Amino acid sequence: MNWRVYILSITAFAVGLVELIVGGILPSIAEDLNVSIATAGQLITVFAFIYALSAPILLSLTAKIERKQLFIIALVIFALSNLMMYVSPTFTIVMIARIVSAMSTALVIVLSLTIAAKIVEPRYRAKALSYVFIGVSSALVIGVPLGIFITESFGWRSVFLGIAVLSALSIILNIIFLERMPVAEIIPLKAQIKSLADVKILSAQFTTLFMLAGHYMLYAYLTAFLVEAFDMSASWISACYLLFGVSSVSGNALGSWLNGKLGTKKTILFVVSAFAIVLLLIPFTIVSLPLFLIITVFWGALSWALTPPLQAYLIQIAPKTSDVQQSLNTAALQIGISIGSAVGGVVFAFTSSAIYLSIFGAIFALAALGCAAISLKGSSSAQVAEQHSN
Repeated sequence: MNWRVYILSITAFAVGLVELIVGGILPSIAEDLNVSIATAGQLITVFAFIYALSAPILLSLTAKIERKQLFIIALVIFALSNLMMYVSPTFTIVMIARIVSAMSTALVIVLSLTIAAKIVEPRYRAKALSYVFIGVSSALVIGVPLGIFITESFGWRSVFLGIAVLSALSIILNIIFLERMPVAEIIPLKAQIKSLADVKILSAQFTTLFMLAGHYMLYAYLTAFLVEAFDMSASWISACYLLFGVSSVSGNALGSWLNGKLGTKKTILFVVSAFAIVLLLIPFTIVSLPLFLIITVFWGALSWALTPPLQAYLIQIAPKTSDVQQSLNTAALQIGISIGSAVGGVVFAFTSSAIYLSIFGAIFALAALGCAAISLKGSSSAQVAEQHSN
């Protein structure tokens, strides 16, 4: 396998840090910028929403630019957006920096996957893509607890200075070692959206959207929850995020294992159902920290266990547009994060409590279950057309 994939994995790690790291340091950002925690939480909402919109749109707009050149440009903009976060004097400037960061992040991650798939032989393609995802997953595990530690030691702004430095190193590595790449054919945005006319495909995408919305109802405000429920110190909060992150990464393996044992359809229904139940149970675990930590392991694992079976399912029901569906599924995931953190912020502001946010999240999870049931029933238009052709 081409060793340059490891550079792309490192780049994905550096860029992947920026989205989730905010969740662990929201109180510090809110206090410094003199806004409420709910208002600060919109930094997550806006990032996810802009990320979801940017990936397909920016790829279409930049279709004629050589891939390495575009990749470096996106990384430079990403680094500058983090420096902007570091020096931002007001919440408005911070929000603008997050918007720029979201747009550049979307482009860097998608290009990392595209480039990784093209610089290796076909037999190594899946492995190459997995390394890029490992970079993003590692950012999930390490990013939030590391961000909390740096914030406690040097202040929240230092977190984004560190990310800017990491991205600058990535820029240097990619300039030196990444090979130039010709522009490939890009599927028009209109064609991507048209594929969602199939109810079976659309409801599958909404399954991901509602699942992540339910998850982020609480996860976006987990620090506030831990302080309110257990009066946790920063070190304990960091440990909880680390436990959750490890559980989340293992969730991908859990989803793959269940998919092999139960089959795609049963796995999707089981994961979403179990996830809804766990969200409903969380408020009742605050009587005991060990009990909460046990539930946290299940919560973290189930939150990402849906990805492998659902992606396999999308390939099954839409084999001719599978690449497009993977891209749209990423957008659905980000929109779900945006909706969940936004609604969570509204509920948190109205109730002044994070304890029962997961109850509202369970409502989204049940909506995901309904969408899954609709999608899993019957055949897609692509499958029907294939049956008629045979």
